[in-house]
Amino acid sequence: MTAIEIAAEVRAGRHKAREVIDEHLARIAERDGELHAFNLVTVDEARAAADEIDRRVAAGDDPGPLSGVPVALKDNLCTRGIPTTCSSRILEGWRPPYTATVVERLVAAGAIPVGKTNLDEFAMGSSTENSAFGPTANPHNTTRVAGGSSGGSAAAVAANFAALALGSDTGGSIRLPASFCGVVGVKPTYGLVSRYGLVAFASSLDQIGPFGATVADAALALDIISGHDPMDSTSIPREAVPVSRTLNDGVDGLRIGMVSELRNGISSDVLSRLDVAAITLEKAGAVIDTVSMPSFTYGLTAYYLIAPAEASSNLARYDGVRYGLRVDGADVAAMNAATRTAGFGEEVKRRIMLGTYALSAGYYDAYYGKAQKVRTLIARDFASAYERFDLLLSPTSPTTAFEIGAKTADPLTMYLSDVCTIPTNLAGHAAITVPFGSGDDGLPVGIQVMAPALGEATMFRAAAALESGLA
Repeated sequence: MTAIEIAAEVRAGRHKAREVIDEHLARIAERDGELHAFNLVTVDEARAAADEIDRRVAAGDDPGPLSGVPVALKDNLCTRGIPTTCSSRILEGWRPPYTATVVERLVAAGAIPVGKTNLDEFAMGSSTENSAFGPTANPHNTTRVAGGSSGGSAAAVAANFAALALGSDTGGSIRLPASFCGVVGVKPTYGLVSRYGLVAFASSLDQIGPFGATVADAALALDIISGHDPMDSTSIPREAVPVSRTLNDGVDGLRIGMVSELRNGISSDVLSRLDVAAITLEKAGAVIDTVSMPSFTYGLTAYYLIAPAEASSNLARYDGVRYGLRVDGADVAAMNAATRTAGFGEEVKRRIMLGTYALSAGYYDAYYGKAQKVRTLIARDFASAYERFDLLLSPTSPTTAFEIGAKTADPLTMYLSDVCTIPTNLAGHAAITVPFGSGDDGLPVGIQVMAPALGEATMFRAAAALESGLA
């Protein structure tokens, strides 16, 4: 059942929340050994929450629109009293004293967290191979990656371990694994969803969003987690517009641009699915044309200066004093260095070094300053395109899921996986990926729909049209 169907059954008393949770926990126990979607499965907490939902339904209460729905949480979302590791040794043993706003909102709507999912350490990666606890495998083919950094969350939904999941998207970390695993993934407008309780990677880019098996499930989840939060200074101070209400309004008359720069370097089977997607939307009434976004050529370069620079600053707090791991040394400086050396993985160290270098006095203007100028150019290109088009269309990833280990020895090749997704993060706009058939290898292909800031309602209409067109 979809998340919407589960909630309807539980709210009506036709299905027990405890039965739903036990079914999903059984699937996790049976198969997660080969997938490693989860770092932690909260069996007792999930069953207790399900029993409480059933008690409320029996008493005549309505626990909410997600009653009894199992949800998986990326392990960089704080959960009070429950380990939150960011898949890093440096946070070993840390239990947050508070819960992320998005998690509180899901639970208030009746959803039941079943565990914390694996990710690239501190969300730095494109394949979930950088986890300190080992990679996550793709449910469609366990020799392939699940994508990253939210690979565990995408795999959990694809394997039916959870009906919904939450991830974080800094440069494509929701959309890329959603594409590889054949599920729906949403990167909302920056500030639409509270970041309070999300362990920061790059604060001006990070955004929390949902995974779902269907567009409607993802829309409902977004409606629940979005909206102003006074605990987050970057939260947009206005009421969020629900996207579920207009989901089936169609795309008749919408102007959709296909970004020509995001066809370069894309595999032929993915381009073939993109062209079919454009035809599908055109048949549904949309007007399709091409659009050039010249600055997108430099998006990848700008991102891999800005994001590491912010990461260098954000990760300075992990010093062996305040959180998790501590390796003793002769003095404070030695303890700090030993702790960070032992606690951080290779990719995190690489990005901290790159970011620190880009921010250094002699190179700030040459690297970080110029990257921010490129970011402005990308925002301008988006603004210009949205004067002509309501939405933009592109592949989500240059390829289908690649083999585990295929790109770990060459970080630059790995970084290219994010070429289609990064521009939206740099601009702070919205995007969604929808599974749209398979590549030549039989693995899922995702199609990305991009929208201007706060354009989620229109974006979801196109996503729903793609989903129904494929069906």
